[in-house]
Amino acid sequence: MKIDKKKFKEEIIQKLKMRFGKTLENASKREIFDATCYATMMYIGDNWVETRETYEKSNVKQAYYLSAEYLMGRALGNNLVNLLIQEDVAAVLKDIGFDYNEIEDTEFDAGLGNGGLGRLAACFLDSLATLELPGHGYGIRYRYGMFEQKIINGYQVEYPDRWLRFGDPWSIRCDDDAVDVHFGGHVEIIPDEKGRSHFNMVDSEVIRATPYDTPVVGFGVKTVNTLRLWDANSPEDFDLQLFNDGQYLKAVEKANIAKDISRVLYPNDHTEPGKRLRLRQQYFFVSASLQDLIRKYKKRHGDDFTKFSDEIAIQMNDTHPVVAVPELMRLLMDVQGMEWDEAWGIMNKTCAFTNHTIMIEALEKWDVTLFCNLLPRIYQIIEEINRRLTDKLRKKYPNDYARHQRMAIIGNGVINMAALAIEGGHKVNGVAALHTDILKQDTLKDWFELYPEKFCNKTNGVTQRRWLLKSNPELAKLINEKIGGEWITDMSKLKKLEEFADDKDFRKKFWDIKLDSKKRLAEYIKRNNGIIVDPESIFDVQVKRLHEYKRQLLNVMHIMYLYNKIKANPKIDIHPRTFIFSAKAASGYRRAKLIIKLINSVAEKINNDPAVNGKLKVVFLANYRVSLAEMIFPASDVSEQISTAGKEASGTGNMKFMMNGALTLGTMDGANIEIVEEAGQDNAFIFGLLAEEVAKLNDNGYNPWEIYNANAELHKVIDQLVDGTYNPREGHEIFRELYDYLMNGVDGNRADQYYVLKDFAEYVKAQEKIDKNFRDKDSWIKKAIINVARSGRFSSDRTILEYAKEIWNIKKTPVK
Repeated sequence: MKIDKKKFKEEIIQKLKMRFGKTLENASKREIFDATCYATMMYIGDNWVETRETYEKSNVKQAYYLSAEYLMGRALGNNLVNLLIQEDVAAVLKDIGFDYNEIEDTEFDAGLGNGGLGRLAACFLDSLATLELPGHGYGIRYRYGMFEQKIINGYQVEYPDRWLRFGDPWSIRCDDDAVDVHFGGHVEIIPDEKGRSHFNMVDSEVIRATPYDTPVVGFGVKTVNTLRLWDANSPEDFDLQLFNDGQYLKAVEKANIAKDISRVLYPNDHTEPGKRLRLRQQYFFVSASLQDLIRKYKKRHGDDFTKFSDEIAIQMNDTHPVVAVPELMRLLMDVQGMEWDEAWGIMNKTCAFTNHTIMIEALEKWDVTLFCNLLPRIYQIIEEINRRLTDKLRKKYPNDYARHQRMAIIGNGVINMAALAIEGGHKVNGVAALHTDILKQDTLKDWFELYPEKFCNKTNGVTQRRWLLKSNPELAKLINEKIGGEWITDMSKLKKLEEFADDKDFRKKFWDIKLDSKKRLAEYIKRNNGIIVDPESIFDVQVKRLHEYKRQLLNVMHIMYLYNKIKANPKIDIHPRTFIFSAKAASGYRRAKLIIKLINSVAEKINNDPAVNGKLKVVFLANYRVSLAEMIFPASDVSEQISTAGKEASGTGNMKFMMNGALTLGTMDGANIEIVEEAGQDNAFIFGLLAEEVAKLNDNGYNPWEIYNANAELHKVIDQLVDGTYNPREGHEIFRELYDYLMNGVDGNRADQYYVLKDFAEYVKAQEKIDKNFRDKDSWIKKAIINVARSGRFSSDRTILEYAKEIWNIKKTPVK
């Protein structure tokens, strides 16, 4: 696309005047940003309308992604890149006296996601639009995101993420499409003259769901799909009578209760009110989305639902939206008047489920009492689904009562949402080859034996347009010079880059770009953390959600080990290393937050010890988010992917590191296995237990004290958790829980449940190998280039094409 620069400039000037009453001379950078976005929307708008009309006129099948989160990041740069007008807009801004990068930096990351689940959803939407596939997203428009993380005295402190403080120029409020969602009350059963029962909700709480539509722009095509996010409010938002009676808080109570639903992503669910709010969030966006889909369908076909599953595919992204199974049944039966079998046939052909976890304890379950009180009609439908499943199991597996109990949707006072998803949907997919195998052989073994045809694998991917073209423009430019730009929409073409791995001139240019990226990150670290790091040092990076199984604790214990080595021998030959962490811990996850405190305490100790003499630096970058990740990935040398084998479903950060030339240090877990298959064993650093070895230890038992007593260096590191070496101001016991977690077990769990001690020695050896390899700069650069060249398999374009063909049955539909 080409833009008329003069017209674009006029649009900016007009928007400044109309929206802010400003001119170019007195406008702020944020106001220039808003005006630029609105001017850009003028170029998006026509294609957006044309896309909708194309889909409606042709009655093509469309896919709808139901996800509790979308980690979208900043939109301006991404949209301009996909529209092919970034350079033109930068030139316009320069002409009016503003720097494009400074304007882009005024945008807040959209607070709609947390980790890999949300970033995956965002990548999928990008791929759907770029591949000209009719696919859209549904979710919640969280006012305050998850939280803004600040580090105070080494501790994570959560603040509201006010990403909407200046509004959102990319979203359009659609009041005409608002729908009502009902909670609580009771079910009234009314028989008709034919003896058929009709179910009505009585005395229920009504929440108004108002949609905001955001365009999803495809790269270099006219397709603009839609992300529709729901905002919660009350139809009775203000009671004037109560207000006049002096009951001011009571007058707005309903409004506040309603707004709580779309206030915060993943509220702390360690309390009963928190659990209740989580369930309200899930049902709210699912019910609103399904009502919206049915309304659109009826607009085309009236009351004829025979084509519903031929035109609509619903993908449930993990268990959060699985309430879609009974809710679609309710809408088809109670509202549209269908009998059970007809409704079940449509629902089953329409819905599919993506599982994102291996750990049984992480599969979502809801307390029956909580669920029944909040969603009484939905609970009745789940009871019937469970009854019919139980009959099926009794016939297929007579007298196997243990299996019946394991597979029950309702049992032991809880509702098993994964079981509901598998029974209700026509497909179940894992997100990496190992993950899917473990689901079949262990976590969901009973279900695989019952429905083997439902199970399939769809290894995750990420969009190269966000994570290479936009995040690393200089490397993208170098790649284009050598092999052309086909890789932008067909990442398998990066394979051609391998021809230049031995080219000295190319290697120099590649490494100069890497070094420039490291310098930019070093400047950010100095500016935000007050720590000076050496860009020539190894940038060893672990950025991801903070969780025990991801083993940030193993990483920091190795740093403690290196520090002890330096203290014992200040002349020890260690290549300078900068360890970089960034992660958010869930607000109620006490132990994860304590690990953040440990990282920062170790950083404070090491960074201020002159004896270290530049050999080590430790940095924790607060408030991990997409815009920060875009700076981190291009600057990384080592990608830490060190989860306990068999625990990580896939991972997507590992893929972003790979396509930016970082070498993987990891276990054979999740998508690491496939990354090593592509990159080759010589171009990665693999260590630790295999998934089957972890399973044996789980069965046979494991004693960390044996390792503790046999390894004097590890012994010292563990003792330092409680001997006052780190953070002596707050007492020796501050990290006692981490010590007990490793050595004795806490909260009813066995000691060292994620095998930190067991894998420690091999992890140290792998790190020593990195130290040795990095000193041979030519060899290291070649490995980095090979990683980029062989990363094509991990494009979300490939993943989406597999979903489109094998699960959704949607076709490419160009907008002309």
